[in-house]
Amino acid sequence: MGLKNTVDWARTEWGIFRKGGEMGWGQRGRWLRQWVPFGARTVGWAMVSLTVGPITKGKASTWSAKKWSQSSANGLRIYIEPTGQENVPTGGFVYASNHESLVDILVLGAALPGDYKWAAKRSVMNIPFLGWHLRLAGHVPVDRNKGKDSAVAVTEAFEGVLRDEKPLLVFPEGTRTADGKLKSFKNGAFQAAVLTGKPVVPVALRGTFSLMSRDEIDTGGSKGREDRLVTVQIGEPLYPNIELEEPEAVADLRDRTRASVVQMLEKASSVQAVAESAPPPSG
Repeated sequence: MGLKNTVDWARTEWGIFRKGGEMGWGQRGRWLRQWVPFGARTVGWAMVSLTVGPITKGKASTWSAKKWSQSSANGLRIYIEPTGQENVPTGGFVYASNHESLVDILVLGAALPGDYKWAAKRSVMNIPFLGWHLRLAGHVPVDRNKGKDSAVAVTEAFEGVLRDEKPLLVFPEGTRTADGKLKSFKNGAFQAAVLTGKPVVPVALRGTFSLMSRDEIDTGGSKGREDRLVTVQIGEPLYPNIELEEPEAVADLRDRTRASVVQMLEKASSVQAVAESAPPPSG
């Protein structure tokens, strides 16, 4: 079952299986240089999680996940600049991030503080080693387009994480953007936040789409830091409006979160534009 799910996931998520014969030998070589070491790191850190995690009450799993994220970003030459860590509250809350690329989870794993639980597609949970670690560490499997009963079960699982006073990471768009534009947000995590009275922390991730969009097979061949820089901005926590009825409170929290992400992305874009237009320093 694990192998079949891995193949199905790869065919759906990885551009290499859509491009196939279009790739030249140089691109094939770059793919091997990037993803073979990535696979080895994934297996290595997952083994640490699977063997030591159960006897350390999950602490080794959290530690190995952070190390996997950091080492994978370094191995792929992804430069990460996080800001706003001072905004992170204690206890249970929802990290709500935009979703630009396949590498988002390792970037956020390296940048976000805390032992958060990730709302991951169930197909990812079935990938050998990576999926085994995710299940052991208590991350939440999500079934897309499985009907109302599945959506209710997912929301209840989100509530369970928040009531256990753990952070929860979600991509409220549901899937990666195909064109770099922010999509609408789904309700699930915001409903869980309203029902538990927990805040949502908006996260603006910028740079991974240009690094590896949905149809790309790797993170490109550029070695320049400016081409491989990813920013992760953590916004101020947003609390549910307790004066509203549940449906209105969910919609209000969802829309405020999306507006915050939009604002942070626009600010990051304007800062980059100013930096690019600035004249070089004189000698």
